[in-house]
Amino acid sequence: MKEQKLVITGMGAVTPIGIGVDAYWSALVEGQCGVGKITRFDASELPVQIAAELKDFDPAAYMPKTLARTMDPFMQFAFVAAEEALKDSELSIESESDRIGIVMGTAMDGVTTVAQTQAAFDAGKRVGPRFVPMTIGNIAAAQISIAHGIHGPSLTLNTACSAGGDAIMTAAMLLRSGEADAVLAVGGESILCPIVVSGLSQAKALSRRNDDPEQACRPFDIDRDGFVIGEGGGALLIETEEHALARGAKIHAVLAGYANTSDAHHVTAPCPDGEGASRCMSWRSRRPACSRPTLAISTRMAHPRRSATRPKRWQSRPCSAAAKAHRR
Repeated sequence: MKEQKLVITGMGAVTPIGIGVDAYWSALVEGQCGVGKITRFDASELPVQIAAELKDFDPAAYMPKTLARTMDPFMQFAFVAAEEALKDSELSIESESDRIGIVMGTAMDGVTTVAQTQAAFDAGKRVGPRFVPMTIGNIAAAQISIAHGIHGPSLTLNTACSAGGDAIMTAAMLLRSGEADAVLAVGGESILCPIVVSGLSQAKALSRRNDDPEQACRPFDIDRDGFVIGEGGGALLIETEEHALARGAKIHAVLAGYANTSDAHHVTAPCPDGEGASRCMSWRSRRPACSRPTLAISTRMAHPRRSATRPKRWQSRPCSAAAKAHRR
């Protein structure tokens, strides 16, 4: 049976270089950089003192203050991005709320709230009743559902750096399985707190270009020394083409394909020869809906060590016996 074509009809963005898709795109075109010195807390004693912060974000400008107080920053970013995507899509939710779903992707949920609450608790303060809901990953999707009366499938993925991409793939799977006609794929993250920055620093995962923050994020450069921690949110409203055309929606793009693989190599370091990324792209290209060239990405945590990360077509050596077994 021929797979249904999937299309994107709504977009939302909350980023360090712009809030809203238009502002974000304009900043990208202008070559603006969102990386700078950390201002959220005193990082002067940490080996890493740079990050891509959202410096001018006021949640009260986008939602009631009472609602903002119940959300961790990652939830706020996801919520605002989802609001923009839904508005952009002009989707009428009330008439088909049980056929609309949400898939949320986030790596560390409300870790900043956990860190701040622990510090306050150690100082003798009481833990408030909102603490647990503010730290659970799925509450971001729940808040979006409550605000808009969305009653379809609701899933939350915690797959580290690839959580946002996996949310798009899972949304596509829900649509193609007939579980929904439209799905909001959302990603949100805010992990800027001393313990996370310290932990990633000790793992030698973060760039230490504290004196040159605008040049620190260079994932494909031979002199890369780690990634730059950041925060923000993004959302896409994805639906079947049939559903989009039936309601006269404006189609921004076609979701041509997707794939998901595991390196089976290391919990943070990617396979040195790029075998996992190559396999992911190969699998994606074999999907029936992928007859024309498009892009597939196998996301892995950036690693500071220099290595020849080359796709399989350039280097045939597998990274491990586990990789051989995985390819059978």
